[in-house]
Amino acid sequence: MPRCRAAIHQNTLMKMVFIMAASSRKIAYQGEPGANSHQACIEACPHHEPFACRTFEDAFAAVASGEAGLAMIPIDNTVAGRVADIHHLMPASDLFITGEHFLRVRHQLLVLPGTKPEDLKRVTSHTHALGQCRRLTADMGLEAVAAVDTAGAAAALAQSGDRSTAVIASKKAAEIYGLEVMRADIEDEDHNTTRFVIMSAEPDDAAPEDAPVITSFIFTVRNVPAALFKAMGGFATNGVNMIKLESYVDGSFNVAQFYADIEGHPQDRPVRLALEELDFFTKSLRVLGVYKSSPHRLELAKRREEMDTTA
Repeated sequence: MPRCRAAIHQNTLMKMVFIMAASSRKIAYQGEPGANSHQACIEACPHHEPFACRTFEDAFAAVASGEAGLAMIPIDNTVAGRVADIHHLMPASDLFITGEHFLRVRHQLLVLPGTKPEDLKRVTSHTHALGQCRRLTADMGLEAVAAVDTAGAAAALAQSGDRSTAVIASKKAAEIYGLEVMRADIEDEDHNTTRFVIMSAEPDDAAPEDAPVITSFIFTVRNVPAALFKAMGGFATNGVNMIKLESYVDGSFNVAQFYADIEGHPQDRPVRLALEELDFFTKSLRVLGVYKSSPHRLELAKRREEMDTTA
């Protein structure tokens, strides 16, 4: 009998280990299959299984609970700006940034097969996608209707059979939901790119020798005059390049929280000194992650150099 119990216990442990291993190979994203976040998961983490979540909160929760090992979270777009609520969710989630990925966003105007342009009255998609394709919407005289996400709008159209409605979504969404591409690559700007961060329940910091490295952190300044100026002084005096700084106010509108990205590793002496000075002038400071810079940044830098040379 004890041997039988031991065997059952061992089998149970093996099943638990298998489930945990399978969960760690999942990467959560917000949206339906075919969303841009889904595409980012495929490009950046091809060995992980994309795991669709209804909301960003659900994606964060999936990683926190162990249901998924990673989350692919969009934070900025070159046309539409920052993604709403993400920077409020990141500090509250206790997750860590372990990488970044840049996705060139290519929007398609999708319709039910056989639909003609004159049939259309409205176009629906995520508010950011609508904002990135204003020119076509205006040219076709369509009413813009916001949806939860791009792929979700595509799925809804496929189910509705409504030929008066088009959606803005990806080619992958067209393939998944059996829709037709009426207009291809309709985004207003050819530089339309979304930056994603890859998040995990545990930190996975890059080593100093992995340069170029990005360090991301959040901090809250003291409610005193010139608080931000004093907090930022260390980065200027130590020659640390800050590539992103955004502010968020609390419910009282008295205290501001900031999210920042800098170039360099906390073990680099200039970065260490700058962070020490920042810590002195702030109420709170939390490093969200130290990770390798995306190759996309190097490509952008090369393009700028080429443009400066030819100018």
